[in-house]
Amino acid sequence: MNLGLLFSTAFIVGLSGVMMPGPVTAVTVEQALKRGVIAAPLITLGHGLLEVVVVLLLVFGLGRFMAAPNVAGIIGIAGGVVLAWMGGGMIKNVRSGTVSLNGTGGGGKSGVGPVSAGILSTLSNPYWFVWWATVGAGYVALSQQHGLPGLVLFFGGHILADLSWLLVIAVLLVSGKRFINDRIYGGIVTVLGGFLVALAAYFLWMGVTWIS
Repeated sequence: MNLGLLFSTAFIVGLSGVMMPGPVTAVTVEQALKRGVIAAPLITLGHGLLEVVVVLLLVFGLGRFMAAPNVAGIIGIAGGVVLAWMGGGMIKNVRSGTVSLNGTGGGGKSGVGPVSAGILSTLSNPYWFVWWATVGAGYVALSQQHGLPGLVLFFGGHILADLSWLLVIAVLLVSGKRFINDRIYGGIVTVLGGFLVALAAYFLWMGVTWIS
């Protein structure tokens, strides 16, 4: 596979992953409504910082360890706890009346900013670890055949997919923001918080299943 194909396929595969609803998408919706389009690149930054670390770990051969059932199970349980905390914090902020499109309260998941939200939502998703331990590990191995340029182009295509999709979401939300008041915003945040709590329960159940 040449470098151009490596970049383009990394973008397509990355896009297919980020377009699936999950914690990162949920935090992007909430943060974009509160902070505007800038939330998308900031969340991508937090998400991308972790992915740089994972790529480096995979270069040193830790993919097989990450894919081990017990390790994946622990990741699932930990992720479920974090998601429950984030989702519960969103719902609590709405009920306490601190969520507002114009105010300063309730601007993120339990008080965290967009970069931190990107990091936490990524870490809370066990399927992110599994993806990198399988598909991502294969791509890293393939990229290493081209040395550093291969790794850079693979990662560039992958993170560009994340940024592109999150920007699309943010732009669409902000362009329609004039039709959204605090009550509607609170409803959206409550639904997203409930989504994260439900996802947390699923991740906890999967984590226990993987360990057992």
